[in-house]
Amino acid sequence: MTLQRADARNALDPELIVTLARTWEELAADDDVWVVVLTGAPGSTFCSGFDLATFIPLMTRSREPVDEWDHIVAADLSIAGRATLRDLDLGKPLVVAANGHAIAGGMEMLLAGDLRVGAAGARLGLSEVALGLIPAMGGTARLGRHLPPARAAELLLTARPISSEQALDWGLLNRVVPAAEVLDTALELARAIAGNAPLAARAARSVLRRSADLTDAEALALEATLSAELAATADAVEGPRAFVEKRPPRFEGR
Repeated sequence: MTLQRADARNALDPELIVTLARTWEELAADDDVWVVVLTGAPGSTFCSGFDLATFIPLMTRSREPVDEWDHIVAADLSIAGRATLRDLDLGKPLVVAANGHAIAGGMEMLLAGDLRVGAAGARLGLSEVALGLIPAMGGTARLGRHLPPARAAELLLTARPISSEQALDWGLLNRVVPAAEVLDTALELARAIAGNAPLAARAARSVLRRSADLTDAEALALEATLSAELAATADAVEGPRAFVEKRPPRFEGR
């Protein structure tokens, strides 16, 4: 998936918000999709967040809707949460290829990924408090799950961006490469994921994400439950059989 508003730094306007929400829902329901890569149209910015001239005035009710996209968003502001994956779980691995700056809502979309590749020299930040707002697409609530409290507080409260190199050092990114190599690097990671059993990858992702809200006993119980469910799948038979037969496995997601 590519955010296609390079002339506006890939900012999320009503049309892009609606399109994203619908596309995520389609991908989540499509069992033939095993892994997704999200990037931005080539330019300096992966995503600069929500469009301050179009979406934000709709959100604050300071602008009246003028077209079909505006009306859809104005009638259901929660669509922004689905577009940025705050209120919608894709249910399968997402690799974010941040090929430029990721600011505000763009940073929150970066955080929604399971693996993250950043462009060398790019800036990552949450600037909302400088505008009288807070990151409301998961950034405020979830940043502390990705970073130590002091690091999270620094990003949230100063509204100052950090470099992708610093984000790598903090453990927020998996890779930092030149901008021209970001998508290829993300696709390489995606291919590695897609080479594994899709149901197992989804189950492992689910335990990893859901464990943050569980006690150790609850997390282990979830792990045991999903492991037992996987043991009853055809892929769980195929994987060990292929290993013994010294051939590549042929996973089918069933």
